[in-house]
Amino acid sequence: MSKHFAQAQWEGTLVKGKGQYKLKTSGYEGGVNFSSRFEDDKSASSPEELIGAAHASCFSMAFAHALDTNGFEPVKIETQAEVTLAKQGEGFAISEVLLKMKGEVKGIDEKKFQEIAGQAKENCPVSKALSGTSIKLEAKLV
Repeated sequence: MSKHFAQAQWEGTLVKGKGQYKLKTSGYEGGVNFSSRFEDDKSASSPEELIGAAHASCFSMAFAHALDTNGFEPVKIETQAEVTLAKQGEGFAISEVLLKMKGEVKGIDEKKFQEIAGQAKENCPVSKALSGTSIKLEAKLV
């Protein structure tokens, strides 16, 4: 079993406060605040952006592995994640993740590419963790 660690700190109220997060292994640190999460302020990150980074990374790795186990050699996989935070009832929820992937793969046809990409979307651990969320995939063979 593999364990991974991150920490976060928040100071102040939701609207006027600010936060910091730190990833233990890499030491990477970043900030979060209300306006970067709920408005158009891009001066800091958000939990949803971090989830998007995790999901794009996880999917890309799962797709590379699935291609390899099916006898195909991935050259390059680029994945973007669009994570939608929407009002639901009295609060907010992540309502959708759209994964947009472009993959360069040796010796694969479009049908097999799409099939393996769909399997990777379903089987990546972050997709499984987000199973209550609509996850969509746009996969393009280049």
